[in-house]
Amino acid sequence: MAELSTVARPYAKAAFEYARDHQTLDSWSEWLGKLAMVVSSREALKLLSSPRLDAERKVALVTELAEVELDEAARRFLDTLGEKGRLSALVAIDAQFETLRAEYEKRVDVTVVSAYKLTKAQQDKLARALKKRLNREISITTQVDAELLGGVILRAGDTVIDGSVRGRLARLSEALTA
Repeated sequence: MAELSTVARPYAKAAFEYARDHQTLDSWSEWLGKLAMVVSSREALKLLSSPRLDAERKVALVTELAEVELDEAARRFLDTLGEKGRLSALVAIDAQFETLRAEYEKRVDVTVVSAYKLTKAQQDKLARALKKRLNREISITTQVDAELLGGVILRAGDTVIDGSVRGRLARLSEALTA
């Protein structure tokens, strides 16, 4: 999978820079997401790896299945991916594009795992604190994990903040045995 993300990086960067410079981030984000959903299926990956279909037909199939309207630049981008045999990298391209976009727009998606359902007031308080700490706009997604004794675990990109009781006990145990 690391190879796919390496392959996707220059394409995602080029797509992002074009969309940013032409103020079309929303439309590029939308159609990349739809195309990524299509090519993520097992059946689509089989079609894309078939030597019986030429690049033009593969691009047409993916575009048709995604039900997207592409402008000229998007069409050229997709044609290039097809010619280079990189259509299967669309999932990784979409993910990296969204990461670049979030960084540009100074926003971050945070997943909050807690032992119980958080109230709207708790989510708002947490979002304000994270916004101040991370200097970014925050979008919170909550999950409930009944196995947690208490506290929360926050995941924001590569950053994980373990404020759960289990995590605290584990750190205390490490400190006592060190």
